[in-house]
Amino acid sequence: MSLITIIVCAFVIGYAFIALESVTKINKAAIAVLMCVVCWTLLACGYEELGIQGFELSEAIEKNLGEAGTTLFFLMGAMTIVEVVDQHGGFNWVRSALASKTKRSLLWKIAFMTAILSAVLDNLTTSIVMIMILRKLVQDPKDRIWYAVCVIIAANAGGAFSPIGDVTTIMLWNGKMITALGVISEIIVPSFIAFIVPTAVMQMHLKGELPKVVDEHEAEISHLTKNERIMIFWLGVGGLCFVPVFHTLTELPAFMGILGVLGVLWCVTEIIYRQKEEHDPMAKRVTKMLSRIDLSTIMFFLGILMAVAVLSEIGVLTSVGKWLDEAVGNDFLVTGAIGILSSIVDNVPLVAGAMKMYAIDPNSVNLAVDGIFWQLLAYCAGVGGSMLIIGSAAGVVVMGLERISFGWYMKNVTWIAFVGYVAGILCYWFEKAYLF
Repeated sequence: MSLITIIVCAFVIGYAFIALESVTKINKAAIAVLMCVVCWTLLACGYEELGIQGFELSEAIEKNLGEAGTTLFFLMGAMTIVEVVDQHGGFNWVRSALASKTKRSLLWKIAFMTAILSAVLDNLTTSIVMIMILRKLVQDPKDRIWYAVCVIIAANAGGAFSPIGDVTTIMLWNGKMITALGVISEIIVPSFIAFIVPTAVMQMHLKGELPKVVDEHEAEISHLTKNERIMIFWLGVGGLCFVPVFHTLTELPAFMGILGVLGVLWCVTEIIYRQKEEHDPMAKRVTKMLSRIDLSTIMFFLGILMAVAVLSEIGVLTSVGKWLDEAVGNDFLVTGAIGILSSIVDNVPLVAGAMKMYAIDPNSVNLAVDGIFWQLLAYCAGVGGSMLIIGSAAGVVVMGLERISFGWYMKNVTWIAFVGYVAGILCYWFEKAYLF
């Protein structure tokens, strides 16, 4: 058995354990890290027999770690900023903005608000925020389950058209496969179609007026004044929106912009809290927020990206890409299949693999920067995860918070999400055929 076959088998076994996390009860981050180490160790023990011209092990590790680091530092910075804003009550205004008389009007407000917030924040954080708000607005569990489903679909769709809305779009943006202006201008309409169509179907399950919430008491957030909380909100969310502009103007990596925003927010909050009483038990300094970052998620991305890098180094992904070109040869079919597959397995390794399979080709309409393939990949990998409740981070977290069963979702929602997914692809095809 050749070394390449052994490495591929190790990767497939690890990938299978990640996909079956709910069955094995082993955290996928642990498997991803172990898979990364095993694949690189196998490569280190036998790369000489592969005869890869000009290959240096240390250089390969440093290069791929640098590429992965840009995504990881971006995520860490963004997660910290969102946590600071949330802990200071920055998203309380969302609750008041969603006040509705009828169940259907609330559903539509939930859909659009979730999509917009997901584009600015990320689908995971947005899902958590929206479910917490829904618990205060909707008391009936049978009704709330449909609102929760709407949150999953809209969060994934909203993140797909923003360069900072989803891990996969962040990866494509950092890899210079897409630009902020390109993905927003050409994917925003298909993404909106992808959640508007399912929402139109789901509203059939909701009828009548929405009962008024009896308890509207809001706990005191901190000793900060209203103006101070508003300032923190706009520094955080406004800063996130400014990152694509910063990247375009300076051509520095996007994570530098995120770290800049975090630095400003950190300094401002330190100045604010310096004037407060030291014994304030509700003080939410950035140093405390850093300890709340989900490091297991960061480790999962590190393990996956570095494991995929091994397949790239040994030429497996390039070979798969060539085979797909010859066997399928249609970008809509290839990316469409990746989107459907992303509902079964994590979309991060799928997109990482696709980025290694295909190189940017300025002479190709499909593979140039903002080409059809890359934009479709951003859309399909993001939206496709809605077809199964385990297909996205948003789905998994809502599944846990609202105790939605896999079987119920598959029976009642999968076909609805699929219709929206296909409608968005057709919309993009129409744009490319007749508009752009």
